[in-house]
Amino acid sequence: MILLGTLVNAGAIILGALLGRMLKRIPESMRQTIMQGIALAVFVLGIKMCLGSDNFLLVIISIVVGTVLGEWIGIEKGLNNLGHWLERKVGGSQGSIATGFITGTLVYCIGAMAVLGSLDSGLRNNHEVLFMKAMLDGFSAIIFASTLGIGVIFSAVPVFLYQGMIALLSTSIYSVVSETMLDAILVEVTAVGGLMIIAIGLNVLEIKQIRVANMMPALVIAAVGVPFIDWISKLFS
Repeated sequence: MILLGTLVNAGAIILGALLGRMLKRIPESMRQTIMQGIALAVFVLGIKMCLGSDNFLLVIISIVVGTVLGEWIGIEKGLNNLGHWLERKVGGSQGSIATGFITGTLVYCIGAMAVLGSLDSGLRNNHEVLFMKAMLDGFSAIIFASTLGIGVIFSAVPVFLYQGMIALLSTSIYSVVSETMLDAILVEVTAVGGLMIIAIGLNVLEIKQIRVANMMPALVIAAVGVPFIDWISKLFS
């Protein structure tokens, strides 16, 4: 079953978020300190991801162009409206729902494990990478949900759609993009995602409120930018 690894991954996030919700009764002071610790860890993770870029100019261009598109589309506003709707359905703070959803989506979707694990599921029906990712995501969902709120549980939906789409299209992806090019794209997309994760850390620490959701199109810009730059360089070489 091609989607087995993706289903297990999404299920682990849901289970972890539900368990984290049960830990909601921990003292507010302790929860606040834990949240600050998580924010610092997320901040460092973002820095580590950014440092892997081979073309930081592309990262900057992707963030600028992607943010312009995101602001024009109004992604953040749409997520806030979704948060209000979810609040009425499941209860809780709309702000925490949006924060938990965006944080979980970025952390769980960005990175080599999500892409390579999905490709492995689709091409070889080997789900080991995604099973390992599911375990990591499940444990982190417990922590995120206990501090950021129930919004983390909804990140299972984009994780399922994103990884499932890659698994189903794996054969087509490798027929269009070489393994070397795919690796290069992953490096730059991960770096752009790292900047967004740093922004999430700043938001959680309440240092500066940044509309991270409006930066999401930057991931697509980075993915398209790598082969475009390669094509330009070959054209003028």
